[in-house]
Amino acid sequence: MMTTLERVRDLLPGMSPGEKAQVLQWIARDLSNASPGIESNPDVVGGEPCIVRTRVPVWLLVQARRLGSSEADILRSFPTLTAEDLTNAWAYYRAHRTEVEQQIRANEEA
Repeated sequence: MMTTLERVRDLLPGMSPGEKAQVLQWIARDLSNASPGIESNPDVVGGEPCIVRTRVPVWLLVQARRLGSSEADILRSFPTLTAEDLTNAWAYYRAHRTEVEQQIRANEEA
């Protein structure tokens, strides 16, 4: 059975330049939704978006900041995190505000 990537490779030669351009637009749009430094894995923290290589969910960092913690406070509390990790978390929050707000509410109710 062919993988998706192999099927795409086989389809490309038969596509017109316009069709290839459309595919590139789709790929660029899809990649723009990617969040560097953030990953969601169903086996880690129930699939909630976390800082890569950690189990620290974005919602927890956003909530800590809301409750008055400075970035320095957060980095002291989570010594494995870097300033870049926090920048990625804030960017993820800006791009996915509704999702993160729902996670904060769900965890407050738990």
